[in-house]
Amino acid sequence: MSKFVRNEDAFTGLEAAIVLIAFVVVAAVFSYVVLGAGFFTTQKSQEVIHTGVSQTSSSIEIVGDVIGKAGTSMANLESVLVTVGLSAGQGSVDFDNVVVTYSDANVVKTLTHDDDNDYSGSGDHSDADPDNWIIYDRQNSEDDIGNLLEPFEQFTLSIGIPADATVGPNHPFTIEIKPSVGAPYGIVRTTPPQFTAFNTLR
Repeated sequence: MSKFVRNEDAFTGLEAAIVLIAFVVVAAVFSYVVLGAGFFTTQKSQEVIHTGVSQTSSSIEIVGDVIGKAGTSMANLESVLVTVGLSAGQGSVDFDNVVVTYSDANVVKTLTHDDDNDYSGSGDHSDADPDNWIIYDRQNSEDDIGNLLEPFEQFTLSIGIPADATVGPNHPFTIEIKPSVGAPYGIVRTTPPQFTAFNTLR
């Protein structure tokens, strides 16, 4: 007569619950790691894009017309007046670190910032000497001493034509204003066929 052996081993509900909880915990930790890596990658991508945009866009822009001032003989251009302000969304620009260059078909020159003659809020406005540039005027500026261009402020720059450049009628030239951060801002203009004391350059 055969004898049946009873095996009472079984997969109880408590064991099933323990295994299920273990799977849930492992899945939760894994998903947390994956999501954390995804968020980190997204943040780094945003930083790279933001840095790239700030480096390729200029921090300043022209406000109003570009004015050329002729000499007493009305034969050549002696200086240029340019009013600049901050571009939308850009931070302050320190004009102590700005580089201004002049170029045409014959001359390329980096101009010197003559900060001793920057307009300080008192006295007469003076034009820049040849080969130099100065802050000719300040608008909406509460502090007339510092050279930091802040939001809603405007600086008018007087840019002296280089001494070895002869800028007569119908003469194309380029003035480039380069802040320490951001792309240079190029101003391409041509002098009019005939000079007056003040000329709007197009």
